[in-house]
Amino acid sequence: MQITAKKPTLIMIHGFRGTHHGLVLIAEQFRKQYNVIVPDLPGFGAGDIIDSHDLDSYVAWLQVFIKKQRLTEKPLLLGHSFGSIVTSAYAAKHPKMIEKLILVNPIGAPALEGQQRVLTNLAIFYYKLGEKLPEKLGRRWLGLTAVTMIMSISMAKTDDKKLRKYIHSQHRQYFSTFHSAKSVSEGFRTSVSHDVSEFAPKIKIPTLLIAGALDDVTHLSKQFALVKLFSNAKLSVIDGVGHLTHYEKPVVVANIIKRWLKSAASATYPNKKLN
Repeated sequence: MQITAKKPTLIMIHGFRGTHHGLVLIAEQFRKQYNVIVPDLPGFGAGDIIDSHDLDSYVAWLQVFIKKQRLTEKPLLLGHSFGSIVTSAYAAKHPKMIEKLILVNPIGAPALEGQQRVLTNLAIFYYKLGEKLPEKLGRRWLGLTAVTMIMSISMAKTDDKKLRKYIHSQHRQYFSTFHSAKSVSEGFRTSVSHDVSEFAPKIKIPTLLIAGALDDVTHLSKQFALVKLFSNAKLSVIDGVGHLTHYEKPVVVANIIKRWLKSAASATYPNKKLN
């Protein structure tokens, strides 16, 4: 994509096991006003190859990636789901590199605590087993269509049959494009070992949180607790949707962001220039 100097830049980071395809519907809502950049995370799709898939490595990759864009002004940074962990960790470590932070369906509470603890531990076993198996067999195990469909069916909240079919086809097509059993297993451990609440108190730039009222990954009550940890943040809730707002309500998500950007214009740091 050619960067246009007259447009501000929006960088979007997708969730665990996804690719840039998952954020296309939201990205399309911004292309007229923004230079929209949606890379694949390392270890997924066409993403870069990195030695380790811990959070520090993802943050270091993102720093290199942003610098490679040679931007003259600070970009907006958006993260969905696992991408919210990566981008919030980045914002806490490199606050002078971005103008504003947008977290869509943020992972707002520890996955190893509360109601998700049992399912998380089962998933940890699933990924560990896949990593220990021979690579070919491990990839097949971790890419089981049945597992993908269980996840997809449980997360989709819409009653629209056509939309549900689209969501399931997206997951079948892109959910298993990870580079190796090792990369996806390490990525999963990172996704359940961290959450946005770790970094929220350190983030001072304007931040928008968008949550689905029916999100099973981070309960809405946890999102209300999370937003209070930021010094300059707003939470918007979308009714009737869960963790897949990027598929089920992309236009609503985009409109919430646009309204927030307009209202938050006066709260922008006076110096937008990159150091």
